[in-house]
Amino acid sequence: MAVLDTAAELLGIAGMAETSTIHVSLPGVAARPRRPADPAVSVHQLVIAPPGIGVVDGIPCTTPVRTVADLLLRADRLSGVSVLDSALNRLLISADDLSVVMAMLRGRRGAIQARQRLGQADGRAESPLETRVRLRCVDGRVPPDALQHVVRDDDGYILGVGDLAWLRAQVIAEADGRGPHDALTAVYRDRRRQNLFAAQGWTVLRFTWSDTLDPGYIPWVVRAAMADSRRS
Repeated sequence: MAVLDTAAELLGIAGMAETSTIHVSLPGVAARPRRPADPAVSVHQLVIAPPGIGVVDGIPCTTPVRTVADLLLRADRLSGVSVLDSALNRLLISADDLSVVMAMLRGRRGAIQARQRLGQADGRAESPLETRVRLRCVDGRVPPDALQHVVRDDDGYILGVGDLAWLRAQVIAEADGRGPHDALTAVYRDRRRQNLFAAQGWTVLRFTWSDTLDPGYIPWVVRAAMADSRRS
């Protein structure tokens, strides 16, 4: 049965680092082979009751709820919250399922830290990068007022949607991940949207994955932009 990162990939849950390792769970002594037949396969011994077992494209794997619970116990905070956000955003789990996830964590190693991450989830985040940018801002004491904020012109026409927004300061932060923003047409579209936002008085900041590696950089830039807005 596929578990952990492999189950997440099958289910379409983002947030974990890419890996070529296949994670499976086998019952009993089969889970502890003396010599792995394939070093690219990581075998685990997880006790999984039937409610936690599902199937994707004919492949047995843990359900979204069980997959999220298992990953929360093993992932770092940024990855763990990203997994939660992704599962919520893609409607693979609901807000009501978080209590089920919490019950699955009870008594397991790492449960205390994992439970704390449940309260940091926000299904409005559309990518792991958005989650990471938000958490850096929260940690830096400049949490955004809104996610997926709709920007309109004076006539009410929708100009676009900003990933994170600080409303009073009219500051928007965009999470520019690889893929969606790399294509030339996407670059032109992003530039046009930024110009439209600026014409309505918004300051637009753009952050990449590497920016999230420095805990202080993103909140510092946001704070500076907010201060500049107050001086204007």
